[in-house]
Amino acid sequence: MGRYEFFGYRRENGRVGIRNHVIILPLDDISNAACEAVANNIKGTMAIPHPYGRLQFGEDLDLHFRTLIGTGSNPNVAACIVIGIEPGWTARVVEGIAKTGKLVEGFAIERRGDIQTIADASRRAQQFLQASSEKRRELCSIEDLFVSTKCGESDTTSGLASCPTVGNLIDKLDPLKATTCFGETSELTGAEAACAARAATPEVGERFMQVFNAYQEVIEAHKTSDLSESQPTKGNIEGGLTTIEEKAFGNLQKIGRKAKYIDVLKPAEAPAKGPGLYYMDTSSAAAECVTLQAAAGFVVHLFPTGQGNIIGNPIEPVIKLTANPRTARTMSEHIDLDVSGILRREMTLDEAGDRLIDMTLRVCNGRVTCAEALGHREFVPTKLYQSA
Repeated sequence: MGRYEFFGYRRENGRVGIRNHVIILPLDDISNAACEAVANNIKGTMAIPHPYGRLQFGEDLDLHFRTLIGTGSNPNVAACIVIGIEPGWTARVVEGIAKTGKLVEGFAIERRGDIQTIADASRRAQQFLQASSEKRRELCSIEDLFVSTKCGESDTTSGLASCPTVGNLIDKLDPLKATTCFGETSELTGAEAACAARAATPEVGERFMQVFNAYQEVIEAHKTSDLSESQPTKGNIEGGLTTIEEKAFGNLQKIGRKAKYIDVLKPAEAPAKGPGLYYMDTSSAAAECVTLQAAAGFVVHLFPTGQGNIIGNPIEPVIKLTANPRTARTMSEHIDLDVSGILRREMTLDEAGDRLIDMTLRVCNGRVTCAEALGHREFVPTKLYQSA
């Protein structure tokens, strides 16, 4: 196996996953109980409960479907059972996932009740699980890899070392035609001009600024003069980040020094312009951002943390790295890679980037991340506005 190769699961549509999940996906919040019952019946399947899916409309409803269909379509998912209260919207999600060619079936609870639905869905889930268990990994190129990133509980060590480590990885993988993604619209406040300048074309930079300015309009509409205790958070401030501008420029280090992003994606929108770096309009909340990126088809996530964020995701493994020696010591069970040696001058940034590439490929080959081992499966769809 070459340095930039890994063993993954090639799906029916040609995409490559690094996990082989069979998921039980609720269309709406009131179907969570049935999904969890099916997952309890069929060991090895995984329910993904969430709080939305009733009386949404417009772009909010479109985002909801995009998130659910994208989650079931992610290459880390081998097969999917969809359960909803009524058949129409349930079928819409099933039809979207079915376009990938993977095993998927939907069940509606109306006129059947929980008990019958759970029994029927459990039988099908068992069949899907057994069929999926026979899938085998095969050797894949770095061109098959989709990597997302965000940071959380940032501090001074984040901008100085752990975020630049991710940037070093992206600068190395971008010429090799990996597909990568960053986001966090609110967390670029103060660095928006620098971010716009990193676009591959003026048109892409202009689209980024349109997204950023739309966010600023939300702030203005709600008469918020600043982002106190939100951006930066109390944890950020304790870690030495006193302004959102400091945090933003540290955040931007995750895209490295050379790579330019080639497109601006809507939340949970799959990249469609080929290999390269993408910007996605996302919340800066950890669980929401990773959920949106996983729904867009990214299969492994790089998460630099300063003070110690513990986020995970049900289907996209989250690799935590830190340059804060206290976090590496006191929260070691959450940290996959310690790069604090950069600040002690025991490790160069280039060496740290290589170590992160190595860890990423190990996770792609099946190594369990800290978040997976600890059972972190945070799945939080983004909601745009109030329900009808």
